[in-house]
Amino acid sequence: MLKKSKHQSAAYWLVVNGSDVWLRDGQLPLGDGNELGDAVVKAIDIGCYKDHPVYWLNDNDVESALPMVSLRELLHLPEALFLLVSKAVQYGHMTQTMRFCGQCGGRNRFNHNQLAMQCQQCRTLHYPRIFPCVIVAVRKDKQILLAQHPRHKGNMYTVIAGFLEVGETLEQCVAREVKEETGIDVQNIRYFSSQPWAFPSSMMMGFLADYQAGDVKPDYKELSDAKWFDYDELPEVAPDGTIAKALINSTVDLIKSL
Repeated sequence: MLKKSKHQSAAYWLVVNGSDVWLRDGQLPLGDGNELGDAVVKAIDIGCYKDHPVYWLNDNDVESALPMVSLRELLHLPEALFLLVSKAVQYGHMTQTMRFCGQCGGRNRFNHNQLAMQCQQCRTLHYPRIFPCVIVAVRKDKQILLAQHPRHKGNMYTVIAGFLEVGETLEQCVAREVKEETGIDVQNIRYFSSQPWAFPSSMMMGFLADYQAGDVKPDYKELSDAKWFDYDELPEVAPDGTIAKALINSTVDLIKSL
């Protein structure tokens, strides 16, 4: 919990509501937090950015209405700061969705030392739930496999992604998701990088893979479209700041180097 002093330096104030975050004049608020009133005493220190402390606070603890934007609008932020905002969003999600103990049904309260929810009856600690997902860029000669999802706005295409299942390795998940969604078999599956994805609390683990066999047959229950694209004639793709765009860029660079 926040411990303020009159000598305290300016801080970043991450006030969240779902996946929405407070902006002041289009920027993450950096200052003394006076406009938050008495709510500042409930703020939680979750990190540091450029020598400034970073505090998280839920929107429902603040009396005044604050202008909020989706976390997706903040992908342009430096990665270190974006990850802190993502952390605040996931902690906020935890406090709103884990109000009762899954062990005994008792009421949970936030444990400031553990940054977790704790049952007031059986004392079980409940940490933020993190959902593991894979995301993969598949290459075939000088082409990349891209798919379009019904939830995406406009004509954006992206790479294949899906949730890990029980008893499954990450590599098995990659192969299964590509096969289920597009009918393609892949090989040479290799790790790329990861990205916390707070919508609401996923961990995206990125992979690269090569085409092995099969024809593209989109699963229209999951996708609107899927097809091969020449590396130099790509459609609108995922925005900068996403691991999807990093995977696409890496695949294009690989093709250019062949």
